[in-house]
Amino acid sequence: MKKAKDAKLAGGLGALTQLGQATRLPASPEAAVLETVPNPKPGRLYAIRLVQPEFTSLCPLTGQPDFAHLVIDYVPAKRIVESKSLKLFLGSFRNHGAFHEDCTVYIGERLAAAMKPRWLRIGGYWYPRGGIPIDVFWQTGKPPAGLWLPDQGVPPYRGRG
Repeated sequence: MKKAKDAKLAGGLGALTQLGQATRLPASPEAAVLETVPNPKPGRLYAIRLVQPEFTSLCPLTGQPDFAHLVIDYVPAKRIVESKSLKLFLGSFRNHGAFHEDCTVYIGERLAAAMKPRWLRIGGYWYPRGGIPIDVFWQTGKPPAGLWLPDQGVPPYRGRG
């Protein structure tokens, strides 16, 4: 058992503070800690897709809830995001007031800063507010040549049509 624990620590997992622990939802996105772990395949070109189909935040003016389907694609370099810390980070928006554009771009920027990926994009597919769906897209640059990257697969909002 000690050898397994030592191997985890040597692999960069010993610094994790949230995984395997009882962890409260952060009070705000700014207070949330995004943790990363070593990329298990640093020499390979591959993409990771993270999907949050039930993202929520608050309208900064009315305090009413806003809902989105987030799709995050990235090509890791040396680090990948640890999923529990990502869940806590995204959950911290539940009581946070910000416009769709701010939430979407901020999430992309925080992930890019934490992981320093080769490439990252985020699609924020927001449900209608005032009858208008707002989709927000951000990326760090062009995807690497030779990368197989599927469509994000979120159909445009069609209402009852």
